[in-house]
Amino acid sequence: MQHRRNAKISSAFPFIEETRFGNWFLKSDTWKVHVLRRALNDLQGLLPAEGRYPLILDVGCGFGHSFAELAQRFQPEKIIGLDADPGIEHRAGEAARLCNRPVELMFGNAADMPWPDATFDMVYCHQSFHHIVEQEAAMQEFFRVLKPGGVLLFAESTRKYIHSLPIKLLFRHPMDVQKTADEYIAMMRSTGFSLPDQRISLPYLWWSRIDIGFLEWIGRPVPPQGQREETLVNAVAIKPQAN
Repeated sequence: MQHRRNAKISSAFPFIEETRFGNWFLKSDTWKVHVLRRALNDLQGLLPAEGRYPLILDVGCGFGHSFAELAQRFQPEKIIGLDADPGIEHRAGEAARLCNRPVELMFGNAADMPWPDATFDMVYCHQSFHHIVEQEAAMQEFFRVLKPGGVLLFAESTRKYIHSLPIKLLFRHPMDVQKTADEYIAMMRSTGFSLPDQRISLPYLWWSRIDIGFLEWIGRPVPPQGQREETLVNAVAIKPQAN
């Protein structure tokens, strides 16, 4: 098992540090089971049946909880964890060391990444994109660093959720860049990704609703798609093969 210390690059880019509560929540079982694992189950079901992903980039890896999940599900030769927090070694170092696949940690900016074109087989971005200020530039970087035929696993909270009162009180985000599910989908498509409707999921999970699932718990029906503003979007976007 390999683990290298992070190579620091320029810190002169927008970064909004999470609240103390937010960091606590990211280490909770609720996050690991109902947020992270639930999203990966959904994304994995949207992937094409064939495909190998030897080199995976985990954008916004945080505390590294996704490393073991990605290793188990996709058997990569290596995972690179990228995060805008300069304390990435402290935050994710233990998870990297415990992972049964080699993990390298990198401090850096998702909107200006240091890797050459067509480096990665998979870019994984789970509940990180809403922290990025330069979202359009970051999406273009995701496309650039993927190999032709490579996949972007994108799982994100929408503006409806991020702008809800509980989230505004408990967490910290760049509020003016938040987007709807349709806007995130349009961004991926306009960047050049192939993203048909069958590779998109719009889960309306209890923890993403303003009532935190209370109305469903007392028997009220969940509004169907088309009669609600979506709170989450999961997508498997593929970089087209070169002609």
